[in-house]
Amino acid sequence: MRNALAFWRRFSRNRAALLGLFIVLAIIAVAVAAPFLYPDDPMGMVAQPFLWPLQDPEFPFGSDSLGRDLGAQIFHGAHVSLLIGATATIASVLIGVTVGSLAGYYGGWVDEALMRFTEVVQTIPPFILTIIVVAIFHSTIGTIVVAISIVSWPSVARLVRAEFLTLREREFVQAGIVMGMSDFRLIVTQILPNSMTPVIIAASLMMASSILIEAGLSFLGLGDPNVVSWGAIIGAGREAIREAWYISALPGIAIIAAVLGLNLVGEGLNDALNPRLRRR
Repeated sequence: MRNALAFWRRFSRNRAALLGLFIVLAIIAVAVAAPFLYPDDPMGMVAQPFLWPLQDPEFPFGSDSLGRDLGAQIFHGAHVSLLIGATATIASVLIGVTVGSLAGYYGGWVDEALMRFTEVVQTIPPFILTIIVVAIFHSTIGTIVVAISIVSWPSVARLVRAEFLTLREREFVQAGIVMGMSDFRLIVTQILPNSMTPVIIAASLMMASSILIEAGLSFLGLGDPNVVSWGAIIGAGREAIREAWYISALPGIAIIAAVLGLNLVGEGLNDALNPRLRRR
């Protein structure tokens, strides 16, 4: 409890981090409220096409070229973006932690093989690899999550490996070996908990990157056609960018806010979890 309070005190001193946390919580609230505020199909044609924001009180965010409520699409798009971002981040962290733990703990040929494989994955541009995976398989939320996870885990693996290489020579690890603890128990209960700080920070930034990748895929028409996402709204609005720029601008602002908020939270976590490195 004391550690949690100390962490919150350090985190709350960073005003930018508090702003980022407020933005992230606001977007989460929007995603949670979407089914209640807009219970009908967000892709349904319910209004006159090209209604500008505030032109009709019933549709305060306006409508797109097909007469779909832009507010409903943005609210439901927040749910999709957060779902994909969070799920892909969790999957990436699990893969990266597993690979990095094994490489850093065992070293030798295990480390060599896993790191060479990691380097192979990193040589391929992430967005291009994501496009290839999604293009080969059917464009669904699950496929997009898998594709983003495939390109995101190497950075986590390198972070965890570096921590393990440092921690495996510490006294508490050597004491565990002397006590006869198994490798699995040493990794899970002794080394891994002490190496999670950089992973937590990286995860917040990785979620922002996942949201951007998903938006880019949807913009190119490679997103799940059965759901609404911010990138898909921008892609649909680009054909009318001159006469109805708000169609692309509003979801674009939502993406910027989400990425900015997550990045500010990541910086705040870095300062709070590494007090010695905190900027004065």
